[in-house]
Amino acid sequence: MNSNEVPGLSIVIGKVNRGLFEKVIYPQLGAKDPSVIVGPQFGVDFGVVRVGDYDLIFEVDPVYVVPEYGWEKSAWFAVHILASDVAVSGVPPRYLFIDLNLPLNMKDEELATLWGYIHRECSRLGISIVAGHTGRYGGIDYPMIGGATMVAVTPKDHYVTPGMARPGDVVIMTKGAAVETAGILASMFPDVLSRKYGDEFARKAQGIFWLQSVVEDALTLSQLGLRTGVTAMHDATEYGVWGALNDIAEASGVSIRVHREKLFIRDDVKKVIDAFSEYTSVPVDPYASISEGTLIATVRPEVADRAVGLLRSKGIDAAVIGEVVEGKGVYLVDDGSERPISQPERDPFWELFFKVLQMRR
Repeated sequence: MNSNEVPGLSIVIGKVNRGLFEKVIYPQLGAKDPSVIVGPQFGVDFGVVRVGDYDLIFEVDPVYVVPEYGWEKSAWFAVHILASDVAVSGVPPRYLFIDLNLPLNMKDEELATLWGYIHRECSRLGISIVAGHTGRYGGIDYPMIGGATMVAVTPKDHYVTPGMARPGDVVIMTKGAAVETAGILASMFPDVLSRKYGDEFARKAQGIFWLQSVVEDALTLSQLGLRTGVTAMHDATEYGVWGALNDIAEASGVSIRVHREKLFIRDDVKKVIDAFSEYTSVPVDPYASISEGTLIATVRPEVADRAVGLLRSKGIDAAVIGEVVEGKGVYLVDDGSERPISQPERDPFWELFFKVLQMRR
């Protein structure tokens, strides 16, 4: 064993687990600098650096491109993955720095099409592309074709993090559970849905794809006042709603109680999940399944009704699903009883996805 190996760690597909993060990443963060206001934290998707009277919000992610979506969907999704992780601070994303490491088999015409759509979506969101790098290299393959940094600028302390929820807040969820799971499966394997529900449903279900962003959700809630109205926001990506709730509870040092009867899932999303669960024989808890586009937010109780009203006025499904209390952990209240909801150990999306691929070989 060399000095860089850490005993007791296992390889995890996707984001590294908390153990690896806390043993390897967190203790080794280079030089300390007092201008770093929010540094790397598990479950927090951005950092904050103070420059004079302003705070810069930084978010870093892969450039995620799936040609099977089509170049327009691929570009939109790539931009919104980045923009969503900035927007949950309550601050609009402003600058993009992008490194494109392209596969050798990507044609110039395909790059031109993809880049045109990236430019269009950034323009629509008010994001300027400042700098980057573009090249083709061996050993590169979709979907990860580089990395990018999205930046926002705000007066100091004018943002929220998942660590700012406090007892007395209420918890709001937008769009319902498993949005990304359904959006990707419906786009990638529409024939599964056609066989079960018919071609019209399969075609309409592909529209779920466009729900996979929390930019509008988060910036709408920011109108309530950052820290005074909305106190914390988090995108329910890997491990879904249960994961996002646990991230907020742990980062804020609080407990969250959610009510079974207040949780919701879109009818079309549920039908997609049911179809693929039946097709693969993989059981699915939709609340543990990846759901880019589902925002979990905590707000002060006096603005809860206004928060839901603002979201619904934008056509965004939303509901109060619980409350923040003293303590630790997430608890599901169901018919008068409470049970703890731990951070999920697996996200059922991946098993569904790879099982479908395996079955089609």
